[in-house]
Amino acid sequence: MDSVQLKIADRIKNNILPSPLGLFDVTTEEIDGILVTKIIVSSGLEKPYYIKNKGMSPSGCYMRLGTLTQPMSTALIDELYARRIHTTLRNIPAPRQDLSFAQLKIYYQERGLELNKKFASSLELLTPDGKYNYIAYLLADENGVSIKVAKYAGTDKVDLIENEEYGYCSLIKATNHVLEKMKIENITKAKVTSAKRIEKNLIEPVPLREALINAVVHNDFSREIPPVFEIFSNRMEITSYGGLISGQSKKDFFSCSSMPRNRELMRVFKDVGLVEQLGSGMSRILKFYDKNIFEISEHYIKVIFPFSSSNDEKNIANGDINGDISGDINGDEKRILLLLQKEPGITAKRISDETGFSTRKISRIIKNLREKKIIVRVGSARQGYWQIDKK
Repeated sequence: MDSVQLKIADRIKNNILPSPLGLFDVTTEEIDGILVTKIIVSSGLEKPYYIKNKGMSPSGCYMRLGTLTQPMSTALIDELYARRIHTTLRNIPAPRQDLSFAQLKIYYQERGLELNKKFASSLELLTPDGKYNYIAYLLADENGVSIKVAKYAGTDKVDLIENEEYGYCSLIKATNHVLEKMKIENITKAKVTSAKRIEKNLIEPVPLREALINAVVHNDFSREIPPVFEIFSNRMEITSYGGLISGQSKKDFFSCSSMPRNRELMRVFKDVGLVEQLGSGMSRILKFYDKNIFEISEHYIKVIFPFSSSNDEKNIANGDINGDISGDINGDEKRILLLLQKEPGITAKRISDETGFSTRKISRIIKNLREKKIIVRVGSARQGYWQIDKK
């Protein structure tokens, strides 16, 4: 079955223009005990798509009407071409051309994939005149793009208690750091009843992950505004900029059919395992939440996840710190404690690489943990190590 999938993917990839990469997915599915090949096709922004050796003509462009397939008229081809979105990230030159991609190559290697010398061309990281494009800029080891995560003490934006930035690196690395941060913040609560103990996260983890990745992949980076993530005392808000894609209705948006704004990013995120299957994200969100958690405007799409709440609930820290810890710790402190437990001699730079925290924030957290008598330093600053004081 794998060979069949590869043949189908190869035929689609090599026989259709503009490039459909990132717009289709070939999978297998079992129906009534029979394995079948399933082809998922997303709506693209560069219509009309046509058969390569036939050209953009009625013999190369087709449309579906009910169960029938028929050639497009020349007038319809011209109309679709006139509406085609030409200003995609692929055609926008990167602000700088001295880019490197060591991080991207590592993420591909972790999936058992290798990027050869022509990877920039195969991943469509070049403009038509051969320069690195804005997709390349977003995926490069260094760039000027950062994703903000703000945390507030209350239900409004009056009392800001944290304002972290994850970025200036490959968008994949930044996304993974934000995913880890949100995982820490999405604490588990326990409700003890007479019959059993029920544990539940503030937000369902799968929809939170899907909404976060969607916000990154579908964000309109051409406006140079990255997505924003905000944590309040009673909810999390995820905002991506750009609104609905031209030609997309709210019905289309909620129909669980994919229409990627940045198909090149979608392809790379799928390659490295951040996206599982085209069009699956929305269905995973709507399985747990109603459509009313979405706020859609002309310029942005916001997802508002309310925290689960119940009387008699107690917070449980996410992680496995061995032994009992005296004193209350927050999510960021817990995250660093887990690193210290795993590697007592870890440096501040390594902690920064693992968490995305600034060295200033790390110093502040370490100081707080020492003042709470949760950790102690054994030995010198250069040769010593951290010890978790379990009581």
